Amino acid sequence: MFKHLTSIRYSYIRSHFYAMFITTVTMLAILLSIHVLFKPGWLTSASIFVFIGLYIVLSTIVSIYAGFRSSGNLKSRLDSLSVLITQYANGNYESSIYTNKDDEVTRIVNELNELGIKMQNQVKSIQRLADEKSEFAKSAHKTAVIEERQRIARDLHDAVSQQLFALTMMSEAALKQMDKNPVIAKEQLQEVASAALQAQTEMRALLLHLRPVHLSGEPLVNGIKKLIGELEQKCNIHFHLSLDENVKLHNTVEDHLFRIVQESLSNILRHANATAVKLELYQRGREVFVHIRDNGKGFDTNKKEENKTSYGLKTMRERSEELGGTFTIRSNPNEGTYIDIRMPYRMQEGEEVK
Repeated sequence: MFKHLTSIRYSYIRSHFYAMFITTVTMLAILLSIHVLFKPGWLTSASIFVFIGLYIVLSTIVSIYAGFRSSGNLKSRLDSLSVLITQYANGNYESSIYTNKDDEVTRIVNELNELGIKMQNQVKSIQRLADEKSEFAKSAHKTAVIEERQRIARDLHDAVSQQLFALTMMSEAALKQMDKNPVIAKEQLQEVASAALQAQTEMRALLLHLRPVHLSGEPLVNGIKKLIGELEQKCNIHFHLSLDENVKLHNTVEDHLFRIVQESLSNILRHANATAVKLELYQRGREVFVHIRDNGKGFDTNKKEENKTSYGLKTMRERSEELGGTFTIRSNPNEGTYIDIRMPYRMQEGEEVK
């Protein structure tokens, strides 16, 4: 109750009451002075107090009405500013306010609109830098692959190729000794078998380096489905998926979101003891939302968690903020955990807002 009395509307009413009080005291002093000094017949003590009383009653009504009317417009404009700031805090930098007045509030509105535009540009710059970083990482990966292939080629020449040459020589020697000295031929064939086994081992080790570590180039939705499919075969957790197939993101954003989902599911498997997980992915306007909820044991977010858990949460938060998004986690003991990710959506050229 007392909190509402400090609002801008009641401040206006109090200022009107203050002006009414000053005016009443001034009028009372003037009328009493005239009554004492000049004693006119029309001005009596009763008429003075009746006039002052009527003035107070009318001024009170007018002050309340004028206070509400004059403060209503300012209050609505301040409420709009509060909503705009909340939108910016939630990562919705597309919001803005338009006004045709020329006062201090309008100046603040214009500065906030300019701030929103600058933050939009910063988000685009961050995502552009992330794309460039991803391209540099791909270039570095290609360079590493080339170097690895060159190393494998050297190993093939130095190890397997020489072993195959040795196998050829020992085989020819064993064939020559087959009729003359079968015992020596048998020993040489045993050496051939041993050398062949060693060459096979070397070849398998080299081929292992050529196998891809993970699949690339797939859409985010497909990657999440494959990941969930593998987890369902290995653990007793029921997954409920609600994935928007129409969400099309830049490769860098998809990679970050996939790694965040992967890290969150890893935390659930290791720490939550959950039996059900719900995962949602959808787009609303200029934002992409990812919600992950489990029915596990939860934890107290106000307490410092174990190093592995807090490191995983820190990594997910950093990945979200790296692209201008927000990462929110809510959890209570025995009530599960809820993760909310909001990522600004950078549209392709010619694309319309959904």
